[in-house]
Amino acid sequence: MTRPDFVEKQVLLIESNKEHKIKFKNSNLVVIDENNKTLLQHSLHKIFVVFIIGESSITSVLIKNAKKHDINISFLNYNLKPYFTIGLDNKGNFLLRKKQYTYQNNFSIAKHLVQNKINNQIYLMESLRYKTKEEKDSITLIKKQLESIPNTNNLNELLGVEGTASKEFFKTYFKNINFNGRRPHCKDDIFNLLLDIGYYYLFNFIEANLELYGFDTYCGVYHTFFFQRKSLVCDLIEPFRCIIDRKLKKAYKLKQINETDFYCKNNQFFIKQEFNKNYSKLFLEEILENKEVIFLYIQKYYRSFMKEKNPNEYPEFLLSDKK
Repeated sequence: MTRPDFVEKQVLLIESNKEHKIKFKNSNLVVIDENNKTLLQHSLHKIFVVFIIGESSITSVLIKNAKKHDINISFLNYNLKPYFTIGLDNKGNFLLRKKQYTYQNNFSIAKHLVQNKINNQIYLMESLRYKTKEEKDSITLIKKQLESIPNTNNLNELLGVEGTASKEFFKTYFKNINFNGRRPHCKDDIFNLLLDIGYYYLFNFIEANLELYGFDTYCGVYHTFFFQRKSLVCDLIEPFRCIIDRKLKKAYKLKQINETDFYCKNNQFFIKQEFNKNYSKLFLEEILENKEVIFLYIQKYYRSFMKEKNPNEYPEFLLSDKK
């Protein structure tokens, strides 16, 4: 896919129910209701990723055409929990996959990715006004963690550096918003729930970009092999998590997050069904704002990996370049 083609692509969010049917018609994705009335019609040529919330019927013809047009389709339940994905089938780039399985410089690339992530965390922390002494100390500490990365000797040490930096980042950047620390997938407060949702949409968007080139998304350079974990996507999402973090903080300041939009069940928070689209739109708009940057980043990563370039020549995504 070329850059001009990708720029025209969009992310489609469909909120459905079990009476709805999603089908292919005249090169379009069409949603029809129980009365055969068309609710939505969108050209497949302009779709990159589809997120379907709720229950629906989907035709085999649509699946075939989605694969033909390199479209990922992700299904989420009414609580925005993902349960199934129809992905691309670009496994024919055997030279790329062979290189993934035999590459010897993974750790150097991993250090480059973590440095990129921490640089963006520092940028967000320094963007805060009226920093207390404790917050200034946190920034100093996270900068020391960044400086220590070249001297790390193995993945465990690098994981320790990233963990310490992230702890200081979340404690400082999300101050004064009733956020008590990052706990992935626990959903024990509204902000952990929203971060999980935002990261999930970002994860799928990056995965769809990786699959354009035929990467084995289970073979990572930082996150190692683990059963059913798409480790390479976990790797390359790291520099971009900051766009979700920043969007969540901005939404809170603009009062776009309302506690009455959520409910708690079994010590976990969920979004009320009627507000799903609002919060999905919040993060998807931010991802689309950065879609071209993500596309070019993955493209350059692929070319750097195939040419076995020095890790310092691999792409970077820096928020400081997007003022």
